[in-house]
Amino acid sequence: MPVRSLVWISGATGGLGLGLARTVPYADARIINISRRQHPDYETVVADISGPAGWDAARASFRKELADFTGERAIFVHNAYYTESVGLLGTVDSAIYQTAVLANAAAPLILGEAFLTASQGLSCEVGLALMSSSAATRVIDGLANYAAAKIGVEMWCSNIRAEFAMRGDPRWVAAVRPGGVDTPGSRRNAALPKEKWPFVEVRAPMQKDFLPPEQAARKIWAALPPAPGVTVIDIGTPPDADPAAIFGKVASGF
Repeated sequence: MPVRSLVWISGATGGLGLGLARTVPYADARIINISRRQHPDYETVVADISGPAGWDAARASFRKELADFTGERAIFVHNAYYTESVGLLGTVDSAIYQTAVLANAAAPLILGEAFLTASQGLSCEVGLALMSSSAATRVIDGLANYAAAKIGVEMWCSNIRAEFAMRGDPRWVAAVRPGGVDTPGSRRNAALPKEKWPFVEVRAPMQKDFLPPEQAARKIWAALPPAPGVTVIDIGTPPDADPAAIFGKVASGF
């Protein structure tokens, strides 16, 4: 039977990515995980997104599967990110910092371009969602590279959406701020020493209010595709929220 819905999710081995895979709202969807480890339940493209070899593996999957695709929709949700670089500048190993920049800042743009290039000319629904963060909206000590990556993701999505509008391209592109999600990575960050990440005193108590991955994932799927004119979807922050009131002076910026 022909595949009606083809969905790639990066980082579906665990955390929010696994939650997204388990809650895909399309019946009989073919789900392809892109991650460093094979998932026992999902077809997997084994790829490390922090370098060119992993990017090439994902690109090859997009090209192969979309070359003759005749289904109803093709969607790529880029969720994977590198979690181990949180901390004040100089407290994170330089090699780890470099890996984080490649995985969190470069990979979303490179994989997004690869998917959209491979999906050109398809007559079905085509959508790309890149995970962002509320860290893109505020200076928070110890999140410089992560926040910069998310700002880049949001600006890239805004530019591509504008390009598509100019060309009359119906494909949708969105950056999604999922809010606090209870994952192994978020729990690890909440346990960092204060000397490395002063913000942990504010951040750690928030963990109890973070959503389980599948609950957060259902909210994300419910918000896709984005409404007309919307590029950044903020799942977790109330529209009138004051970041300074939430995060305190450690997030006050300059």
